[in-house]
Amino acid sequence: MQEAVPVGAGAMAALLGLDLPAVLSVCERAAEGQVVSPANLNSPGQIVVAGDRAAVERAVNLAKEAGAKRAILLQVSAPFHCALLMPAEQRLSVDLDRCSFSDLRCPLVTNVDAQFVRTGAEARSALKRQVSRTVRWQETVQRLLDEGVRTFVEVGPGKVLLGLIRSIDKSATMLNAEDEKSVENAVNALL
Repeated sequence: MQEAVPVGAGAMAALLGLDLPAVLSVCERAAEGQVVSPANLNSPGQIVVAGDRAAVERAVNLAKEAGAKRAILLQVSAPFHCALLMPAEQRLSVDLDRCSFSDLRCPLVTNVDAQFVRTGAEARSALKRQVSRTVRWQETVQRLLDEGVRTFVEVGPGKVLLGLIRSIDKSATMLNAEDEKSVENAVNALL
């Protein structure tokens, strides 16, 4: 991914308090021939944009003018989930095409489509496309909720994703597994 966009050439910014149509308008006005687009649709009122550094900086200023509660540049090494990463997607695609994918034992909701996949081919396609496409986190969580999922476990350090889920549905059960004690607590809660 870093080969696709040299350090400093791209950027990401969190825009808080604007809906998707407002963010799309901000991106359109900020682009000026460069790339800037929604990268993460995280939760109601939290959208991250990514693209060329200058365009993202313009988007931050335009978002503030449009009434965003906050618009801040993120400290990241590359502009993830935007068209600038198409070279990385193409490179990864070659490697993924060499791998054998079996059909899934249980369905998976992808972050790129917020749809269920069940076959190996569908999983491979989603893995490829997620590199340069928008993460549809809010839609993904909503799809799971609509299917009756009521318990979520975040694996890894922190509880950022659980916080996003909480802003989508406060009634869901949320567990984290980041160290021995929290894994034990999560397992016990799931039994």
